[in-house]
Amino acid sequence: MNAAAGTVLAVLLSLVSAAGYALAAVAQARLAAAPSTPSGRGALRALLARGQWWSAVGLNAAGALAHVAALHYGPLTLVQPLGALTLVAALPLAAYTARRRVTRTEWRGALWTLAGLVGLVAVTGPAAPGESLTLAEALVVAGATALLIAALAGGGRAGREGGGVRAGGLGHATASGIASGVASALTQTLTAALALSLPGGRPTWWQTALLAVLISTFAMGGLLLSQTAYRGGLAAPLAVVNLSNPAAAAVIGVALLGETFRAGAWGWLAAAAAALVAARGVVLLTTGGPTPPHPEPEAAPEAGPTGPLTVPPPLGEPALSNLAEALGGTLTPVREAEPAR
Repeated sequence: MNAAAGTVLAVLLSLVSAAGYALAAVAQARLAAAPSTPSGRGALRALLARGQWWSAVGLNAAGALAHVAALHYGPLTLVQPLGALTLVAALPLAAYTARRRVTRTEWRGALWTLAGLVGLVAVTGPAAPGESLTLAEALVVAGATALLIAALAGGGRAGREGGGVRAGGLGHATASGIASGVASALTQTLTAALALSLPGGRPTWWQTALLAVLISTFAMGGLLLSQTAYRGGLAAPLAVVNLSNPAAAAVIGVALLGETFRAGAWGWLAAAAAALVAARGVVLLTTGGPTPPHPEPEAAPEAGPTGPLTVPPPLGEPALSNLAEALGGTLTPVREAEPAR
């Protein structure tokens, strides 16, 4: 296959990947907004029993496979920016399922986020792929990420209680993107281990199995965290997930793999500017979409012409006596009629 045909195939596979991720996100958002979806204890068991959840898992898996295939036929600099089209595709899909139109503010937020994400991806990533973490580094990254995700999930829960549904959803979305980014980095390490080219020496079978368990845990944890984040809407959490994923990968690359932003110091400035542009888009997406539903308070008693409607208590003997005095006479009880013999 020549280079032109490979590029065309990579673009098509990237579009399929973006569509799969977008459909999965819409399905997760609809499942999170369903009134029958429980929360608290038993939520995970009920979620795993829903066919719609497994459909979303399958769509995410299809999107990931198409993304990997696209990377096989095209360069990273082409495939990664096209993956950002997930947000643009998810907006009209979510609006269509909700029978509404995408607002102008949502479109502006999507374009700002897309521009920032493309700029961030363009200056990150290794110029020469193939490097991976050592086993010790992978374990350190997994432990630190687990603590960070716990802090973000706890902060997201507090934000949901104090700052609203959307504020809490962004914390869970950040944790979801970080979990997915770390799962990708660990997948690269597992690939090197299976190819017997892991830095630091050949791993044993249990070390390879441990990496596989960690990858599965972070990947599934990212899905569950995004499911919780979508309770506050779709657009803003999806944008945060797409931003925190490459950001986590960039931190791992710079801190542990000796990578740096392309173009040196100008690359750092471009990354900072892209992050600000993307943050502007997230703010627009947070404020421009429909307000997520909240549980309605119990209805209060209907008010009368001058106040609340009250029901008088039954009249007792003292009340009957006072009424008799006011009428100027006495009230005598009526004897019950005797039954006929």
